Parts: sequence; structure tokens; C-alpha cells
Amino acid sequence: MSLFRKKSLDVLLAQAGDAKGLKRTLGPISLVALGIGAIIGAGLFVRTASASAEAAGPAVTLSFIVAAIGCVFAGLCYAEFAAMIPIAGSAYTYAYTTLGELVAWIIGWALIMEYALGAATVSISWSEYLNALLGGAIPYEWSHSPFEHVNQVLGSNISQFPEGLARLAKNGILLLSDTEVKSLAPNLHALVVTHHGLVNLPSLIILLLLSLLLIKGTEESALVNGVIVFIKVAIVLIFIAVGWHFINPANHTPYMIPEGTPGHEGFFKYGWGGVLGGAGIVFFAFIGFDAVSTAAQEAKNPKKDMPIGILGSLVVCTILYILFSHVMTGVANWKEFAAQGKEASVAYAIRTYMTGYSWLATAVTIAILAGFSSVILVMLLGQSRVFYSMANDGLLPKVFSDLHPKFRTPYKSNMILFVFVGAFAAFVPGSVAGDLTSFGTLFAFVLVSAGVWVMRKSNPNVERPFRAPLVPFVPIMGILICAGMIIALDPHTLISALVWMVIGLLVYFGYSKSHSKLNHL
Repeated sequence: MSLFRKKSLDVLLAQAGDAKGLKRTLGPISLVALGIGAIIGAGLFVRTASASAEAAGPAVTLSFIVAAIGCVFAGLCYAEFAAMIPIAGSAYTYAYTTLGELVAWIIGWALIMEYALGAATVSISWSEYLNALLGGAIPYEWSHSPFEHVNQVLGSNISQFPEGLARLAKNGILLLSDTEVKSLAPNLHALVVTHHGLVNLPSLIILLLLSLLLIKGTEESALVNGVIVFIKVAIVLIFIAVGWHFINPANHTPYMIPEGTPGHEGFFKYGWGGVLGGAGIVFFAFIGFDAVSTAAQEAKNPKKDMPIGILGSLVVCTILYILFSHVMTGVANWKEFAAQGKEASVAYAIRTYMTGYSWLATAVTIAILAGFSSVILVMLLGQSRVFYSMANDGLLPKVFSDLHPKFRTPYKSNMILFVFVGAFAAFVPGSVAGDLTSFGTLFAFVLVSAGVWVMRKSNPNVERPFRAPLVPFVPIMGILICAGMIIALDPHTLISALVWMVIGLLVYFGYSKSHSKLNHL
């Protein structure tokens, strides 16, 4: 039996018309909202400041445009496939019919890194931001994994410590890492108490709530996602509208970081090179639009609505990203973001330069929480639909494709996913995931781009309600750009991904290959 045996396109299209399958409830607006829900997380607030300070300066707006162009190549390929093959499973399904079963299995296994691991990692961040919003009210033990700890300094004057080493929580407690405690040991005339994490309870709770929502139904999940998307987009628009009046044109001059700027040696640290370097940083703020394609089997009119959902969400988010970055780099000078890390940059710009709008800094934290919630929801949705398709093909146990008798959702898959994703989120530090989520996403982009090119050669006459333009130029560019992003990932991430793939191959040859339904055709 060939490892590259393919699933017939006719069989896939027959599955798409199965009335007993997933319930078709999603229209174009819901699909666009799903895309926005998956794309806008904390990336907008975190990556903008990072790219501006590290590489692009005010020209980070151009970096977002370059990154968006890179995403569009893959997005056009996804749109062609999703309209032509309206089946749950996204890149896995497309690979099965174009590149063969082994490649399909590999991409399905890689998508676990994007969706399941991504949902777990984001839920850990959700827990951190919730605690920040509540002023550290959740005890450390109940909001961190057993592998994490922090040192609390008691009975000492916080002002005695050098600025930049001490981290002051909102409740007035000084928390230090082991390295900081060691460096300050001669000055610590106080008791140091070490707090060890037990379980990350907030992340577990949000995963449970969203899993139950997905079991209830895709239509209900899409409604809740729509509300969340409205909240976070509204806050982004408020920041843009209010911040526009506080823009200082001097902060946009020069627009690109000049050559010779201290700390910006190297081609990708200044000028147009800096714009490209910034694009590499902000690219990951766009990841998530591909999750729309996993819901193809639940779209009311997939031939028309899937391209709208995929490309529409990309366009909306790109416009918001450009406007947001223009305002942020206009309100505060890009050099100041180097000292104000991550989301703190947005709050810093608001509190320092936008007089009378300090409440907006709190609203930004709420927007980040809302963004994380919708990202988790769409990631869990995407993973369960990939497992649904893989189980239907016999590559995974049937339990993953069992539908609820009333809600017609893969409820058993959602419950099993909650157990495994919840265990990771509750007991493993978020830093362990690294950029594995990005690897899974980019790998999917490469194979989908290649698949469109192959399908144009192997099935040139099949109906294509949406056609990606300029083939093979578009898929080739999608392959090259995304492959380049993979190569640029941290070596430790690539090694971890390789280990994960080896495990996947062991599962395939130990179970999936012999249970594949193609064995019975």
C-alpha cells in the first residue's frame, strides 16, 4: 500500500453534502468574526511595540503591510481550497487529496501544535492577564504550574533596590526571580519566602467554559465569539480615535530608523531592512485566519462564504493593525518602547501622553483578555474539527468523530481535548511551548500553498468557485515566505518540532496506516 495514496475528490465532495454530518449554521459575517477572533489576540498590543523598538521604528506600519502580503499568498490558497472542498479539517483535508495520506497525517499532527498547544499556551497568558487586571488577587499557588516559583521579599523597603531589578506588583508585594535574589543578596535584610505553583486554575476554568460552549453548538459559539470580537475591536477603535488627537508628528520623523543608530547595527535593524525585520516580528500577529477553513463543513454557503471569511478577516485585521501602529508610534517615541516591554508599552503611552484617558489602559487589558478568549475558542474549534476529519478517515479512533445526538457537534472530541489541553495549561509553564505553535501554522501554510499548485496540475477541470490568481506565482511565494519563516525559528523550536514529528510517525505506522479507510476501497 502506497504511503502517498490519495483520498478521492469525489468522495470528499460527497461527504460535504452529508445531511447527517456537522450542522451548517455559519454565514459570512460569522466566518469573518471567527477569523478576527483567531487573529487579534495580544499580538497587536505586544508585537507592535517590539517591532518598532527592535527594528522598524515608526515604519512598523509598513512592516504590517509586508507581513500582510506574506499572509495573503497563503490566504488565497486557503480560500481556493475551502471553496472547492468545503470539508472540516483544513490543511489536513487538502493535503489528503493532493499530496497523499502520509503528508496529510504529518500536517494533521503538526496542526495539533497550532491549535491544541496554541489554546493551552494562550489560556496560560489569559490567566496572567486576569490576575494583573485583578491586582494580583489570585494567589500565586493557584495561578501557576508546579514547575514555577517566585520569591517574595518581606519587611524591606522596596525603594532601596536598583530600578529595573525590582518588579512591583499592584498589591505592593516585591517579587523577585532566583537570579535577582542572588544579585541583591548583600542588600536583602529581610525574609525571603518562596512560593511554588500548584495548578493554574484560571486557565483550566476558561478552557472548560469554552469547551462546554463548543459542545453546545457552533452557532452559539460563533455568537459568543462575535460579542467578544465586538468588545476587543471597539477598544482598539477607541484607542485609534482618541489617540489620533495626541499624535506628535515629530515622533514620525525620521520615519525609518537611520543607519548608524546605536543598538541598530545590522541590515534588518534600520531602514528598509528594519521594515523587513519588523515584518518578521509582527507576522505572527496575523496567525489564525487559517482556522476559518476548519469550519468549512459548517458554513451555510461555503463556495461563496469561505473566501469572504478567510480574506475578509485578513483585510479587516490589516487595516486595524496599520492604524493602531500609526497612532501608537505617533503618541510615544519608538525609542521609549525598548524600556517598556510587551503590553506595558500601550499602557505607558496612554498614561504618559494621553492625559485624562488613564481608564483606557485598563480597557486595553480587557481587550487583551477578550482577544485571548476568542483565540482559545477558535483554536479549540479548529482542533476538534481536524480530529473529526482524521477520525472519519480512520486515522484516529472513531470517538473523535462521534457527534452529539442533539447539538451535532463532536462533543467527545471536545471533552478529550479539554482533558489534554487542560492538563498542559494547568501543570506546564507556558514558556515550554516556545514557537511550536508558529511552526505548526507555517508548516500548514507551506503544504496548502503546494497543494493548490498540485491540484491545478492534477485536476485542472474541477469546479473552483474561487480561484487564487497568478498560479503558480502565488503558491510559490507562499511556500518561499513561510519556509523562510520556519528556517528563522529558534533552533530549539525546530528540534522540538522534529521530535514531535517522529512521535507522530510512530503513531501513524503503529495505528493509523492499518486503520485507514482507504484500506477498504
